[in-house]
Amino acid sequence: MSITASSPATPTSFATSVPRQYVHKRAESEVLLNGWLPVGENRHRVTARWPLGHSFYGPTDGLHDPLLVAETVRQCVPLLSHAAYGVPFGHRQTWSRFGYRIDPAVLAATGTDAAVELRITCSDVLRRGSRLASLTMNAELLVDGLFLGTAHTTFANLSPAVYPRLRGPYADLAEATRRAVPLAPPMPPVQVARAEHTDVVLSPTNSPARHQLRVDLSHPALFDHPVDHVPGMLLLEAARQATHAVARPRPVVATAREASFTRYVELDAPCWIHTEPAADTPRAATGPVRLSAVQN
Repeated sequence: MSITASSPATPTSFATSVPRQYVHKRAESEVLLNGWLPVGENRHRVTARWPLGHSFYGPTDGLHDPLLVAETVRQCVPLLSHAAYGVPFGHRQTWSRFGYRIDPAVLAATGTDAAVELRITCSDVLRRGSRLASLTMNAELLVDGLFLGTAHTTFANLSPAVYPRLRGPYADLAEATRRAVPLAPPMPPVQVARAEHTDVVLSPTNSPARHQLRVDLSHPALFDHPVDHVPGMLLLEAARQATHAVARPRPVVATAREASFTRYVELDAPCWIHTEPAADTPRAATGPVRLSAVQN
């Protein structure tokens, strides 16, 4: 989830956004964070803006996209790694866990961009020598001054020396993208609560509880920059779309998530999204839905 960049000045407060190198984005329009302030040992205040006009994470049915919670927290991972914990640019951060629990009423879009505040406490801070190896972030989120909920993530930092040893031949970005599976046909957007075919990340199969992951390497939000594997945000979006598919036509708002990332999803083999309960289970729209991404 990283791109190599020179080190600009450490961000503290900005009118529009933090420097995009700090959140591993190439496009300025994809940067959500606009401020960072340390407030104590391993405690931080981060501010963000949720734009009404975002091309992928825009409001639906009068609510801000809950996946903005995930992307906002994801951007905090490299920001705090670089700005607060001294991780050099070129190091990569990899998720092992992510989750949130939110009040959907606070997601109501008011007609202007939402001002977001994250009150973050970091724990289990592990260093190898002087370098950050891993940590856990717990965040309280406020939207326009109202308490939205909580989120947490655990991630590791991998140096440019370690990453190729971990990934082996898959660390070759050009080769990984060359071997990528051809893009499968999309599901109808209405079935996954999307307006555009280009934003559909699932392809249908002969089972309503099993979908093929569509990995569009040209997607401007999910692949803001090239990577050698399927990004975590694409997997979270696939889980969201699969939940909409099994609950349809009932509307769904993902008020809570718990995700574990146990291995990389590669570009060169199909990935299958399995959904439980089955499509005809009534509680699919109102209770927990278990999903798994399976490859090889």
